[in-house]
Amino acid sequence: MAIRIVRLGTARKPGEGLRIGTVRRPPRGVPKERFAADDWYDVWYPNLSPSPPVMQMALQAKDDKEWAAFVRKFKAEMAQPDASRSLDLLAALSHGSHFSMGCYCENESHCHRSVLRELLQQRGADIAA
Repeated sequence: MAIRIVRLGTARKPGEGLRIGTVRRPPRGVPKERFAADDWYDVWYPNLSPSPPVMQMALQAKDDKEWAAFVRKFKAEMAQPDASRSLDLLAALSHGSHFSMGCYCENESHCHRSVLRELLQQRGADIAA
């Protein structure tokens, strides 16, 4: 049992389970009824995405210092009670079921899902390689 951290819109891996979209907005130009069928996500959970101002920090980060500033802000958002409880829940569920979560970004190292991976690992989540 484990969480997979994935790029939304990519082909699902066998046994991946439910796919959770931790993105602020649904995919553009895709009808809602195609989200799951086209491997975007089964459940939309924007609660674990950066707020619009913090997302802009990530999109505009041009160097490691600016990226680190985004990471600090996003971690502060994820430390808020609702987000923190969501991360705790997902970490606990990872020990009893397969599911995945992700974002649209091509490069995970410059995507909020890398921060989510770290935060889930800190909570003891079982994360698939």
